[in-house]
Amino acid sequence: MKIFYQLVTLILMMTVLLASAFAQEQAPTIALANLTEGQGTIASSGNPSWDGLSEFVLIPGASLMGASSTTTALYIGFTGGSQADIGNMVLYATPRNGSTVLKVTKVTLGLTSSPSINLTSTSVCPVQPVSVTNPCIVRLDTVKTPLSPLDDYYFTIYFTLDTNNEKISGVGQSGSPGALSGWFLYGDQTRIGLKGALPTNENGDQAPFFLAYITNQ
Repeated sequence: MKIFYQLVTLILMMTVLLASAFAQEQAPTIALANLTEGQGTIASSGNPSWDGLSEFVLIPGASLMGASSTTTALYIGFTGGSQADIGNMVLYATPRNGSTVLKVTKVTLGLTSSPSINLTSTSVCPVQPVSVTNPCIVRLDTVKTPLSPLDDYYFTIYFTLDTNNEKISGVGQSGSPGALSGWFLYGDQTRIGLKGALPTNENGDQAPFFLAYITNQ
């Protein structure tokens, strides 16, 4: 009987030790956190025909809210159209209030930087049809680029020259733009290399059209 109790005690101790080791190996839960104030109120006004256009969205280092993160997730939003055909997406880093490119980070969706987003699919946009009252928010793949308050960042997205992009519209151009501002230019503006200069913003500060939120995951 004594040996039996010793065996039971040993089994219980091993169970506790294994459970403790397993718990320590589990990654801690990371809470979803906004890194900036983001887009502001969804309005979707003033959209141009996006075929062949690129949009720059400034993410000011001064707007970062102090949430520490090793990754960054960008969310883009649509309020109209059936398919968005993207030619390329990048995240440029520049000095604060500067235009010289310090770093270029590829941004992808489904591991491609040139995805086509089916806005009529309920697996992509659960509430149909997509509209101002039913915006479709798409989370792009996270990038392993922590945002630093010492730099500014420009999310740049190029829409290919095709008829699908004539009909898409973004969630932006709100009267209360939040922390982000943007402008658009014709042509693929996502190929600027290191030490290159970003083009001048000739549209003035205005709310962006597509980038809605920036989070840590």
